[in-house]
Amino acid sequence: MTNLPSAADMAGRTILITGATSGIGRATASAVAARGARVILAVRNTDKGRRVAVDLPGLVGSHLVRELDLADLASVRRFADETSEQIDVLVNNAGVSESTLRRTTDGFESQFGTNHLGHFLLTTRLLPQITSRVVTVSSQAERMGKLNLDDLNWRSRPYAGGRAYADSKLANLMFTLELDRQLRAADSPVRALAAHPGLVVTPIYDGPADKKPGLWDRLLPILGQDPKQGALPVLYAITEELPGGTFTGPEHLFHMRGGAQVIKASAAARSTTLQAGLWSASEDLTRMAPTR
Repeated sequence: MTNLPSAADMAGRTILITGATSGIGRATASAVAARGARVILAVRNTDKGRRVAVDLPGLVGSHLVRELDLADLASVRRFADETSEQIDVLVNNAGVSESTLRRTTDGFESQFGTNHLGHFLLTTRLLPQITSRVVTVSSQAERMGKLNLDDLNWRSRPYAGGRAYADSKLANLMFTLELDRQLRAADSPVRALAAHPGLVVTPIYDGPADKKPGLWDRLLPILGQDPKQGALPVLYAITEELPGGTFTGPEHLFHMRGGAQVIKASAAARSTTLQAGLWSASEDLTRMAPTR
């Protein structure tokens, strides 16, 4: 992996990061702010967001905190409508992981609705204001995904939380590849890239407060890396001269730990037929959701 750029390289740039109050999002925000960037923290909890923003490097008051609930498409539309400034890089980072079936405000399966549809709508609404890159946080879990375009919201199938999470991460990657194809077809200077942070100890694995710890909960602190390390593939996608459609991930332990490099997406993710099908379905689903 090449060295990340110096502070001067990101001075004056505006980076919008969803889910920037904890985990990889917060680590990414801190890293780009330390290199001179101005950060917009798009978060559900604005009080927590303001506490994080105060601790970020840079001039006091230079970073902005705005409310965004990706599980509520009305919130996404409102956020996009109220965001008027130029955005150099959009980082679609926020995500949820659920073991039981939950639904978003609009009735979508929570992981697909939050991890993919919320970011799909956010990106497409903000795209005219983005000047450089869209970086979406996916996962190597995408290799276990098998998107069912006829039942994206788990209405007719027995629910499997792990499979639904993998499907949402596959959707993140397919969205990235189709978005980049469309950008290139339009001769846009904007590039779309995806990043896999590896196995990271973050709150996404915490589950409900009454959850009983299992084997995975005991192994994660041993096998997982900290968010600063997990943010490296995201920072690589933000800063390096990489072509659109690139997928980045860790260098070691089967792309699960340490550093950052370009990795290969699964055959399913690279299917242009599936990419186009998901894009069309996502347009329909986000258009049909109530606008309130």
